[in-house]
Amino acid sequence: MTGEVTQPPMAWRYCGNQVKLWREQAGVTRERLADEAGYGVETVRSMELGRRRPMPRLLQVADQLCGAGGKLVAAQEYLKPEKFPERTREFMQAEAEAIAVHGYEPLLIPGLLQTEAYARALIGNSCPPLDDETIDERVTARLTRQERLQQKPTVLFGFVIYEAALRTGVGGPEVMRGQLRHLLNVGALRNVAVQVLPVDRAAYPALSGSLVLLETEEHEHYAYVEGQETSALYSEPARVSTLSQRHGIIRMQALGVEESAQFIGRVAEAT
Repeated sequence: MTGEVTQPPMAWRYCGNQVKLWREQAGVTRERLADEAGYGVETVRSMELGRRRPMPRLLQVADQLCGAGGKLVAAQEYLKPEKFPERTREFMQAEAEAIAVHGYEPLLIPGLLQTEAYARALIGNSCPPLDDETIDERVTARLTRQERLQQKPTVLFGFVIYEAALRTGVGGPEVMRGQLRHLLNVGALRNVAVQVLPVDRAAYPALSGSLVLLETEEHEHYAYVEGQETSALYSEPARVSTLSQRHGIIRMQALGVEESAQFIGRVAEAT
């Protein structure tokens, strides 16, 4: 254990404090607010202290009881779950601005290529578990990222996927069959290349984990790597060069685009 203590989001604490201030100013007891909103008194206390996210129901009831005139209800917009985990947000911003994206994924289908069912199966089985609202928000965000594949046909996307990712049964056989068919459809786009690295061809750099290479409109180059609890977006030329060389070796060992499509088709038929 690191001993690190994670503070609740500032928005929770600020919003909860506003509920408390409006309640006290209106002379409404915490017990009455809890009763009207259908929560326990301790639950309301936790929300007011920002230890728990103030729920829409509490904000609506507090707004009416305290005569806040919509000011508390308006806070809902700032309490929505974050679309991406904090450690990936810098990368997501860079990806959204990139003119070229090339990546390698050894264990899972890349996020930009995932179907909704596949993404929901992954995100819905996070550890520790996520609440339903956060799951929905993150699935929607992942699907929204994929719009660039077709909305920006001048952006180049290259994906190398290790064979193991095609055979890992995320969500069960039906979800995987749909996912594999989706790979074939997306791979047919003229600005997208999908390649498969078979297990019997694995170059040693392919065994070290996933990586993504990005190029921006200003021709800045970034490299992104991610582990279970850590991630890093590199801009140092030496580090980016090393990871680019590794990706080059992996890509050289992978099947060509047409061979890869045939390979994916065979795996889909056998799933």
